[in-house]
Amino acid sequence: MIIIFSVLIFFLLLVVGLDVGFSMIVAALTGMLLHTGGGVDPIMVPMTLVSSVDSAALVAVPLFVLAGEIMNQGGLTRRLIEWSTAMVGHFRGSLSQVAMTTNLMMAGITGSAVADATATGAMLIPAMKKEGYKPGYAAAVIAAGAMLGPILPPSIPMIVYAVVANVSVAKLFMAGIVPGLMLFAGYVAICAFIARKRNYLAKPRATWRTQVQSTRVAIWALVVPVMIVLGIRSGIITETEAAGVICIYALFVGIFVYRDLKIRKLGAVFYSAAKTSAVILFLLAAAGPFSWLMSEAHIATMISQFILGISKDPLIVLLVVNLLLLAVGMVFEPLPALVMFVPTLLPIQAALGIDPIHFATVVIINLMIGMLHPPVGLLILITAAIGRVRLWSVAMETLPFLGWSLVVLLLVSVFPFLVTWLPNLAIR
Repeated sequence: MIIIFSVLIFFLLLVVGLDVGFSMIVAALTGMLLHTGGGVDPIMVPMTLVSSVDSAALVAVPLFVLAGEIMNQGGLTRRLIEWSTAMVGHFRGSLSQVAMTTNLMMAGITGSAVADATATGAMLIPAMKKEGYKPGYAAAVIAAGAMLGPILPPSIPMIVYAVVANVSVAKLFMAGIVPGLMLFAGYVAICAFIARKRNYLAKPRATWRTQVQSTRVAIWALVVPVMIVLGIRSGIITETEAAGVICIYALFVGIFVYRDLKIRKLGAVFYSAAKTSAVILFLLAAAGPFSWLMSEAHIATMISQFILGISKDPLIVLLVVNLLLLAVGMVFEPLPALVMFVPTLLPIQAALGIDPIHFATVVIINLMIGMLHPPVGLLILITAAIGRVRLWSVAMETLPFLGWSLVVLLLVSVFPFLVTWLPNLAIR
């Protein structure tokens, strides 16, 4: 009864506009004070706040955020866009193809959908609108492309999941590669189909010399995903060390190679990265007291028993979990949903013997899809704001990309080898 009351308080606070993190803390504190058999000592709130983020693996989160911010300000993102234009700009619907290709490369650097949407959207949405693309479609393309960020390595949500579920970050990174490429292939096919249907023209094909020149200029940015994957795969560096190395590398390239990043701007870069990191880590910390209260109320056990009561077949259970998380994604942003619901779902994975990397990948893809559909639809909100487009028009134009994302989610759920073979092959 107390947990129901706490959940109601949580939703009420969200409705009145209180931040998600503060809402979780207040709801958890209320539940503790009204706990059956006498109130729980409020000291549990700060204790669980601290313990939730007391993990060395989480150091990678602010470092990858900082790396993405440095790359955006240091000119690496702009060079990636120019390279993508030279390589795929001659395809029909050229700017939409450029947007997808750029986001694919950005995904291997920042690990953040919000960072990718902001960086590429600010440059490409106005350009697409200028060339006659429907404003809602231009924003939808950026939103769909940015969703690749948290699925391909390095992924901030994967790092968070690994900490919550105590699984290998490196294996999770490898597991996201095939689904990420599947999403990308479908997205570019959708862009080509819509471009043909709406007669969006292509740019003239870049000459071989231009392509070589663009690659030469952008090579400093293009090698970053390769450095991350090979460094972690070879065991030379850990995920956290990789994040630190990329920060130093991006600083060097931005200041001394491209010379777009001025020393006097570093304060603003670090400040922006710190704000973003603080939001992420605060959400993780705030989920601690709430998760503790749910654990005390045995919510995980009740949900596990309910789902397992439906079926003991792992495939059917995975499909039920997908439906549950798709509903969750309509209300919660991905990171709060991750830290709140993953501990509840882990007993189900353990009880049925589902491969933990397979289960993790399904959960992460599912929650990332939540960024592409209302009412929360974080990427829709961001790209609509950047492009100054009506939210509803962006949501409607996102439907084909959302449909393919659901197809990939279904395929990954039904065929585990799509996500397990590469981690098993690459990491022993």
